[in-house]
Parts: sequence; C-alpha cells; structure tokens
Amino acid sequence: MSASFDAKRAKTTLFDALADARQTYGAKKPILEDQERSPLSYTDLIRAAFALGRKIAGFTRPGERVGIMLPASSAAVVTFFALHAFGRVPAMLNFTAGIRNLKAACELAGVKRVLTSHRFVEQGKLHDLVDALETLTTVTYLEDVRKTVGLSDKLFAAAAGAFPKQFRAPSKPSDPGVILFTSGSFGAPKGVVLSQQNLIANVQQIAAHIPLDPDWVMFNPLPTFHCFGLTGGALLPILCGIKAFQYPSPLHIKQIPPLIKDTGASVLFATDTFVNQYARSAEPDELSGLKFIVCGAERVREETHNLIAERFGGVPVLEGYGATEASPVIAVNKPTDNRRGTVGGLLPGMETRLEPVEGISGGGRLYVRGPNVMSGYLTAGGGVEPPPDGWHDTGDVVSITDDGWVKIKGRVKRFAKVGGEMVSLTAAEDLACAVWPEGRHAVIALPDPKKGERLILVTDRQDADATALIAHAQSIQVPEIAVPRKIIRVPEIPVLGTGKTDYVAIQRMVDAELLRAA
Repeated sequence: MSASFDAKRAKTTLFDALADARQTYGAKKPILEDQERSPLSYTDLIRAAFALGRKIAGFTRPGERVGIMLPASSAAVVTFFALHAFGRVPAMLNFTAGIRNLKAACELAGVKRVLTSHRFVEQGKLHDLVDALETLTTVTYLEDVRKTVGLSDKLFAAAAGAFPKQFRAPSKPSDPGVILFTSGSFGAPKGVVLSQQNLIANVQQIAAHIPLDPDWVMFNPLPTFHCFGLTGGALLPILCGIKAFQYPSPLHIKQIPPLIKDTGASVLFATDTFVNQYARSAEPDELSGLKFIVCGAERVREETHNLIAERFGGVPVLEGYGATEASPVIAVNKPTDNRRGTVGGLLPGMETRLEPVEGISGGGRLYVRGPNVMSGYLTAGGGVEPPPDGWHDTGDVVSITDDGWVKIKGRVKRFAKVGGEMVSLTAAEDLACAVWPEGRHAVIALPDPKKGERLILVTDRQDADATALIAHAQSIQVPEIAVPRKIIRVPEIPVLGTGKTDYVAIQRMVDAELLRAA
C-alpha cells in the first residue's frame, strides 16, 4: 500500500524508526536474510544490534565515525544499527575504490576504527587493503568481537530488545545517519553526511511514490557503501515491513538468477550493467516472478528493456535517478507509469531549479532541494559544509515535463565543445549502443587544436568502426560532429563497484593508447 508523504513524519531517528516498524509489522516477522539463509525477525535484528553495539561501544566513543567494510549481508545491516543503538556514526567504506581512495576516505572522515570480517577479507583477497588501512586505523574483525559476547551481553540485549527506545543512546533526527563516499567516476571521492531524517525521508518519499506490499521480498546485490544499496536495498524494505535479502556481490552472474527465484523475490535492485547480464544467464522462470526491477546509478539501455520484456513475461524495468547527496533517490518510474528514456517522476517533497547551460537548449543544470538532501560535504578539518540554502547542484543537464518526469541529457562534465557546438558525450554513447547493442561503450573528449575538442569512442566491440556509426547518425539525422571518429577497442570497459562506467580509468587507457601510437 502506498502512503502519503509528510516531511514531519521523517523527523525521527533510525533506531526509533526500526522499533516503530517492529511495532507496525510484528516482532516475529522475518525481515532480513542473506546467503547464509538464516532469516532474522525484527526482534532478532534489534537484539543483535544491541549485543554487538554494546561490544563496539567498549572500544569507541559516542559520536565517533566508525568504518564499516562489509559486503551486502545481514552482518552489514546489524552492524549499521549496532552503531546507531549506541550513538556512533557508520562510515561505509568502498572496498572496490582502491587503496588510495580508501585511505583518503578514512582520513577525510577521521575514521580511526574499521569493522570488517575475516571471512570477507579472505574471500575478497583484501589483505593489501587491510594492511594499508592498518597504517591509519585499527581494523577489528566482527568474528573476534562476537566471541567476546557473554551471558551478561545476551541478557542486556534481551532486555533492550523488549524496550529498545529506553535502552538506545539518545540522538536527534538531524544527527548524522551515515557517511558515504561518492563513487569518484570523475575524480577523488567526496564525503557525504546524510542525517538520520534525510534517510528516513527518502524511504518515506519512495513509499509515497510507489505502492509497496509488506508481503514482498526485496533482493539487493548492491553494496551498502553505495547509497542505492543502503537506502533502496536495506533501509527501505526493513522500515516498510518488507523482507530484505542481501547478497554479497552483484558480479555473481550465474548464482543470482536462481537465488532470485528461490527466495521468492518480488523486487530486484540493480544497475543496467548487472540486470543485462542476469537476463542473459537466467532461465526463463528465474526472473519472471519479479513484480518489477529498479535500476539506478547508470542509464538503462533500450536493449536491456527489450531483453527483460521478451524473456521474462514483461517484468517492468523502472529506471530511477539519484545522487548520494539526496539519500539517494530524486526520481523514479512507477510500475503503473513507466516511461522509457526517462528516469521517472520526481519524488514528493522534491523542489527543483534548472539553470541555463551555454550552448545547450531544451534543458538546464539541475539543482534539487528537499528533506532528503544531505547535511553537507565533509571538510578537511572534519566539519560539514551544508549545501547553499539547501540546494544541491547535481551537475546533470535535464529536462522536466509539466507533470514532473525527468529526462537526463548528460552531465555538465559530459559535454564537449566541438567546432563551437556543444555535443553530449552520453548521446554519442547512445549512437554506439544503437549500432552495437550487445557491446559496452564509453565516449570521452580530448583537446583538439583545430576543433577545440574531439570525441573518442572506447568499446569492447572488436569489430567497431566509424563507418557504421556515421551511417547510423545520418539515418537519424544526428550531426556528424556528434560522431566519434577515433575508436579504441579494449577487452572490457572498466566499471566501478556499482556497475557505473569508470571514466577515470578510461581516460588513463586512452592516454596510454595515444602515447603508444605517437
């Protein structure tokens, strides 16, 4: 059932929202599960958070920013709420970001303690990361912490589980709910502070926009260091009475489709890259039980829409749009109103402002404001710099229809000036996708002494050539300046842990290739 959105209802804390959800949906309702297949009820989750949180509180201080380096799992969710139960701030660490970015994130957030797991470090072969982190922080393993949980901790957790609001540490809705780090697809990651009410508001905005059923199961293979995985894949279901199934890696292409069927999943959260791969490897009955699929973080290709529609009985793929700074969802399509080529309707409570961008018509640079927009960015001194007057500059160029449906034209950084004309690099990628729909493509711009800038297509299609691109562009009346003439073929296009194209790595590949050719 869908709910109306009232920003005042978001003015609560995350732990109290969890306690309220238990009251609403039933203490014994199974609400969290992972690949271990040991479901936790609301009461199990609350008790586990108090038992673990009490131990963590013994070696951290109130208000401390504590790193969590775990895959999507029940352990990650329990640890997140364990920190909140005792007034600590979770800082979700992106273990796919590389040593340099991970150390920079810990320094920026002042993280002195990182919680992880032996099993995860072993399976992910993350020993080098841990060694690097240990030069800055103390790395603590949850298996070791759990061994120290004794009878008195269990008795405390049982009492606290019965009266969570009496036992949890006091906090305010405006206090930090989480620190996340932007993906860094264009440069160094920024630290984003989302308040507790930011996160709860976004959950409530989504629930007011799309009717949700507590009988559903949400399948989340996305990491909780990514805001889409945290809010959409964990907090939204748990706070709305829907069982959240956490899976540790979106890269397990063959294992995930049968598990989606086996868990009775109703909703899948993923990115276009992964959904396309799941659809190719799945048996026809493995995804057809889904009510819908929600895709964010990157554009959904037409080929993905068609593949899902043809193979799985018309399961809708709902493209959405967000930013870490907006907790993250700004707009999303609906199962009952799914407009391909758009990122959906604005969520209730969102304000928008479009500012003109020189050389680009029919849209503008999008600024957003609302109850889900961040407290601010972390500053070098450990403070928080709020967005000016509450407005966040998304850096995206969009158009918005009269009824609030958003179409992305590209990032401001993803436009090039070729021969005095503004050209969308995203549109140039779309050309390549139309000609070679089964390939993966990225377009970047490089300085050019004659034209200002020129476009370079990087693709995993070994047979890609400019002739086919030019012919297609002519057939749909796209100007030739928008067609990349230089093509670099690579074994695979690098992506970030979330499935987004890694433009920093692509820039390096192009630089290296051009240096070799020089």
